[in-house]
Amino acid sequence: MRAMNLHATYPALSDLRARAARRIPHFVWEYLDSATGTEATKGRNRLMLDQVRLSPSILHGEFTPDISATLLGQTHALPVGIAPVGMSGLIWPDAERLLARAATQVGIPYGLSTVASQKPEDIGPHLNGNGWFQMYPPRDTGIRTDMLNRARNAGFTVLVLTVDVPVGSRRERQVRSGLTQPPKLTPRLMAQVARCPAWALGTARLGMPRMRLIDDYAGQTKGLPSNKHAGYLLRTSPDWDYLRWLRDAWDGPLVVKGVLRGDDAAMLEKEGADAIWISNHAGRQFDAAPATIEALPEVRAATTLPVIMDGGIEGGLDVLRAIALGADFVMMGRGWHYALGALGESGPAHLADILAEDLRANMGQLGTRTLWDVRSRLIPNG
Repeated sequence: MRAMNLHATYPALSDLRARAARRIPHFVWEYLDSATGTEATKGRNRLMLDQVRLSPSILHGEFTPDISATLLGQTHALPVGIAPVGMSGLIWPDAERLLARAATQVGIPYGLSTVASQKPEDIGPHLNGNGWFQMYPPRDTGIRTDMLNRARNAGFTVLVLTVDVPVGSRRERQVRSGLTQPPKLTPRLMAQVARCPAWALGTARLGMPRMRLIDDYAGQTKGLPSNKHAGYLLRTSPDWDYLRWLRDAWDGPLVVKGVLRGDDAAMLEKEGADAIWISNHAGRQFDAAPATIEALPEVRAATTLPVIMDGGIEGGLDVLRAIALGADFVMMGRGWHYALGALGESGPAHLADILAEDLRANMGQLGTRTLWDVRSRLIPNG
């Protein structure tokens, strides 16, 4: 499908989401799209973004906005990266490789999860220095060291420690779907698969996905609920000593993901983190958390480090809202998978085009030539 036709048919992320919902089996959709509890935190992410207002400015003449952003020593074509999502290959066949290749082609970072369906060695060759390895903290020192070495040797340049999963969450909607780890296709789930031929054919060709990196350490596991998979059996709830060990063991940039408080951000800066990632895990862990955009001003005021934010981002305007409140970069997880589900391999590049066009259009309205000029257009609350 030609790019012009794609923009005519799918001009927004909401269009991709709607098509993906029809092409992904329901039990997989519930894994991708759900949160925990009543999903209030997920909704709050969107609600609070809409409260951020920016003031348009006039008579700035013709100009082409610069939508590039530099983070951790690398310049990216967009201020948006691909966040790690566990078991991406369940959501769409071969998702990790497709997203890694798209990230390299666009010129943005790609995050590979510890609980991805492909290993660092499988994905590293597609990244050209754009790879971030997201670590759920293994309890065992030997496993921890080996994971770091494998990520480094595979070409990943940035380490992301996720700290907002001290315990597993309930994720009731996901559990109701019948998904287990590894996935087992019961007659109920097979009926859903039969209605999604593109997903079914791709999965038949590649086989049902597994957490292959975890399997290297945990062996084979069967029939665990999807919110109590083998990855939980290996990981621990990290403390500050764990962070210090990791800082000493990793010789590249270290990003800490899952921060919502200014005092935690200030302490992370003292302990040698290189960037702070504000995240509430897309509402999947704790249903009384603040929206990430709510937490952003406090965190920004507490640290001089680069600040990354995710949560509820649906387009370029949301990216500008985050930057206006102090973010240096934004990450998206679900959105890139909606794009894959909607359009397969061509989806991520189309979403990148949507984001770029939306950024330029809104920056034109604001009269801002660079992303950072947007901060002068923020309308204070109250």
